[in-house]
Amino acid sequence: MATDRRADVTWLGSLMEGSGTITATTSGAIGEQPVSWAARSEDTTGGKTSPEELIAAAHASCFSMALSAGLAKAGTPPEELKTSATVTFQPGEGITKIALTVEGRVPGIDADAFAAAAQGAKENCPVSKALAAVPEITLDARLA
Repeated sequence: MATDRRADVTWLGSLMEGSGTITATTSGAIGEQPVSWAARSEDTTGGKTSPEELIAAAHASCFSMALSAGLAKAGTPPEELKTSATVTFQPGEGITKIALTVEGRVPGIDADAFAAAAQGAKENCPVSKALAAVPEITLDARLA
């Protein structure tokens, strides 16, 4: 069964001077969040989010789920996975890089098997597949 997820955004003004608000999401879990061009293109976010930050959250979550499922299927379910995703946005070019980092506590597995499982998750999680046009997606996987 397919599922749909929705987010609503209201934007006011021009790109450079304007700003927006994520006003609603399907689950309501995100709540209202302010967004702006400055939060997207400058080092200081001013307490606002950006599409890239939301993509990073989605990618880290999806990757973690895929890795957890793959490890469990192989008979070595994880105790804990700590994943981060860093999305690099270059104005005028778009998203140029995503760096995934994962540290796992996985009893009964060695570093090579963990790295292979992480690589499989990177290649096969639905968000990774949706982001296939990103020029570079790196992975750093290690056991705790």
